[in-house]
Amino acid sequence: MLGIHHMAACELTQISNLNTLIIEINSQVALFRDLLMHIGQSRDCPELREKIRKLRRSCVEACKHTTQLIVPQVRTAVAEGILTDNPHLVLLFYLSQLFLRELIKSHRLIQVIPMDMSGYYENRAGPSNLGNVISQILLCKTITPDFNEEELCSITKDSQEIARLLQDMQEYMPQQETYLERPMALNTEVNGPWPAKRRRGSIYKNMGLLCCVSRPNYL
Repeated sequence: MLGIHHMAACELTQISNLNTLIIEINSQVALFRDLLMHIGQSRDCPELREKIRKLRRSCVEACKHTTQLIVPQVRTAVAEGILTDNPHLVLLFYLSQLFLRELIKSHRLIQVIPMDMSGYYENRAGPSNLGNVISQILLCKTITPDFNEEELCSITKDSQEIARLLQDMQEYMPQQETYLERPMALNTEVNGPWPAKRRRGSIYKNMGLLCCVSRPNYL
């Protein structure tokens, strides 16, 4: 009996930890999107670009870590013949999709609106200057890090990483059978063919997903 209670407690703790991770990723993706909106605007500056870079890397690592926790569980369940939907997997999949779109947008923004970061990194190390250090040793001359070029390469690498995570999760995603998740729902009025009671039930069934994907109130 004690063993059963211990297993239940461990499961609840794990669920709580996954909830925390999903909420954090949701906040990071929303903040990343908001920061990108300031590129080319009055608030754009080297400090903003560095903040975007750090947030991007943090969000990539969070997605990777959370995927490594969720996918093996789902894979094991499927192997045992358990076909229950995993809400954490679904939320992480959609959040990763949103993040990938923002990564692609950030790549294009930096291409179109580069930022002079030479003064910002004058007295500090750049985001990734190992290659430059090696080149300096071989060529016996100082090479100024190109922040924009390094960012474009880093974003490309991160985009490929998130795409691989999405591919891993796609295999275990449940079939989209709810009415609101189908494309035709976008073309149907609120007062559609469903009775009022059924419409309310279906909306509330998907409300948890919509709340988690929405932007946090404090941003």
